[in-house]
Amino acid sequence: MLAYSLVIFYVNLSPILFRMDSVKAKKHLGQHFLTDKNIAQKIVDSLIHTDKYKKVLEVGPGMGVLSDFLLQKTDYETYLIDIDTESFEFLHKQYPNLGDKLINADFLQLNFRDIFLEPFAIIGNFPYNISSQILFKVLENRNHVPEVVGMFQKEVAERCVAKAGSKEYGILSVFLQAYYKCEYLFTVKAGVFNPPPKVLSAVIRLTRNETETLECNEKLFWQIVKAGFNQRRKTLSNALSGIIKKELQGEEEVWTLRAERLTVKDFVDLTNLIEQNKSLDHQ
Repeated sequence: MLAYSLVIFYVNLSPILFRMDSVKAKKHLGQHFLTDKNIAQKIVDSLIHTDKYKKVLEVGPGMGVLSDFLLQKTDYETYLIDIDTESFEFLHKQYPNLGDKLINADFLQLNFRDIFLEPFAIIGNFPYNISSQILFKVLENRNHVPEVVGMFQKEVAERCVAKAGSKEYGILSVFLQAYYKCEYLFTVKAGVFNPPPKVLSAVIRLTRNETETLECNEKLFWQIVKAGFNQRRKTLSNALSGIIKKELQGEEEVWTLRAERLTVKDFVDLTNLIEQNKSLDHQ
């Protein structure tokens, strides 16, 4: 009787063991597979603006813990993209009906318009080693991506939502908040991943705001933000001297401040001020 019970116990657990052991996490891809289904469902349920899109792209699905819940949804179509061939093969067996909605490719190299002709959302337990690159990819396609829900290293998540004046506030904060409403949703402990990362994680949501274009020269805006934070210990007068000579900067108080003190609107105003002062110099 005991032997029979043991056999039944093993058979019932075998699908779980198979799923856990089917894909080996690869350090060079930054893979940490989420194993807590409650958290997975909570992440998927954080997609709340489904009236703005009909398709969702999951980045780095691994073994499909988020995918299981995404594919249960009927108000949007789910696409999966993973650069890892082993994960791709596992997911192909796991979801044989996905067809060309399962993509074996590098998200960072993907031309969104080759697949999505209309707006779509992005979700994922993102590889931490390329998380900032993923966010900049989103920014490049901001008018095509109305919502993003993602798991990030807690430090990166805090930078995304940081407010002016805080030590976490930086380039990523300004660029994201210029075009998205950024919300910190919840913290995730390391023990719910396989293998566990050495850091805490957090889930955030980005919702596209109403800003189609900034009220300034956007190319110059990006240059100013980057230059200001690349020398964040310096005043803007010194940090931006490579963009505008000090003799053209004027007497405004903004030049005595550091980049971390400026809001998105402040950077827009500064961009217009610099462009105006540079144009006066050429007259």
